Amino acid sequence: MSDVTRMTATEVAALVAGGEASAVEVTQAHLDRIAAVEDRVHAFLHVDTDGALAAARDVDARRAAGEPLGPLAGVPVAVKDVLTTKGVPTTAGSKILENWRPPYDSTIVSRLRAAGTVPIGKTNMDEFAMGSSTEYSAYGPTNNPWDLTRIPGGSGGGSAAAIAAYEAPLAIGSDTGGSIRQPGAVTGTVGAKPTYGGTSRYGLIAFSSSLDTPGPCARTVEDAALLHSVIGGHDPRDSTSIPQPVPDVVAAARLGATGDLTGVRLGIVTEFSGEGAEPGVLAAFRDSVETLTKLGAEVVEVSCPHFQYALPAYYLIAPSECSSNLARFDGVRFGLRVGDDGVKSLEEVMSLTRDQGFGPEVKRRIILGTYALSSGYYDAYYGQAQKVRTLITRDFNAAFERVDVLISPTTPFVAFPFGSRTGDPYQMYLADLFTIPTNLYGGPAISVPCGLSEGLPVGLQVMAPTMADDRMYRVAAALESAVGTFTPPAL
Repeated sequence: MSDVTRMTATEVAALVAGGEASAVEVTQAHLDRIAAVEDRVHAFLHVDTDGALAAARDVDARRAAGEPLGPLAGVPVAVKDVLTTKGVPTTAGSKILENWRPPYDSTIVSRLRAAGTVPIGKTNMDEFAMGSSTEYSAYGPTNNPWDLTRIPGGSGGGSAAAIAAYEAPLAIGSDTGGSIRQPGAVTGTVGAKPTYGGTSRYGLIAFSSSLDTPGPCARTVEDAALLHSVIGGHDPRDSTSIPQPVPDVVAAARLGATGDLTGVRLGIVTEFSGEGAEPGVLAAFRDSVETLTKLGAEVVEVSCPHFQYALPAYYLIAPSECSSNLARFDGVRFGLRVGDDGVKSLEEVMSLTRDQGFGPEVKRRIILGTYALSSGYYDAYYGQAQKVRTLITRDFNAAFERVDVLISPTTPFVAFPFGSRTGDPYQMYLADLFTIPTNLYGGPAISVPCGLSEGLPVGLQVMAPTMADDRMYRVAAALESAVGTFTPPAL
């Protein structure tokens, strides 16, 4: 058996299904890889060695008994530490939840287990998913396998880095303003945000409830589609879950891999034509557009005039919702408790706990959101931002009357050095300039590697109408078939 850690999830699943390798052997190989490189990458906050090997043994037992196995049975998967995992530490990258072990699995994790995948550990992230670089994790940053002095994106940098470093073939992330796609772009991996409501938020520690969307991370488009098909679908425990089946994203990815995009109309957003983007990123994007045209796609320029207001609207809506969601972390019911000496009042304990438990970025957003929701300011700030959200949705709907999907660079720049943007929050927020509109709209989007700039990966983003997730997979797979995948320097 060749190095199984370098194989795609599809290849690993075929090995296990065919009896060429056991799920235990596959899992152990990835655990060994984690042990070899994790001190340099720091992609994981917790590696569940015993649980992973137990899950792998169960897959092997089911195969030996002749039971039918799912298409990803025996494949290790890393899980962003924002999804509850029964009995396994789940911190959301925050000290306020240090050592918390949930009593239940999130729906996403339950579906991973039912499909026979092997959850191998919990990945690092910006605290409560608030950040674009994984520098805001309370447990230290994750390093980009392409260049250990640079960020792996955020908030789900741990999931993307684990895949790029061959510590796992698959991972789960969550996307509130680009937190799956942006790490995918800067690590040379594939990251997909499904339609909002197409994947369950039950057991996802909430940041911004109207935006948060769990989704797949992988090294190939087909692998991402397979993982999407496993975790997607209606969940009655999530009131925002869409009661419709997931489109056939796997068939769409395989169709796209044939390299034929005849009849597909691609829209280039005029407002994303280059402002604020690095020259190398724009060059890789232009080359990708030319490639897609050669595959038969028709390219149309589309104006979405309200996209320019997406960033400020997002940074009113998301903090407002986070200020409400994070009120539950009070030092009383679970998690960290500071100053409870029997003398201090409840308010004092709550204040001390939140002061020590939350990091600076989380505090910044809570303060901003609370202000935006306060009496006398709600209509001027949060209410106005929701109106802008409606206008952005209308832009998307109008665009999709003319084209099948929209395309853009995923991020304005490649992975930047640690510390280069933490002193200026606005410069950090610009990392999500091209990804945020889709979250405000609620549609699906995917980032696929499209080239290199200065030796670092560049991602192309494909945005599709709501519940048309299959369209983005087809286009992304077609581009991947033409340009190939990208491998970081050996660690």
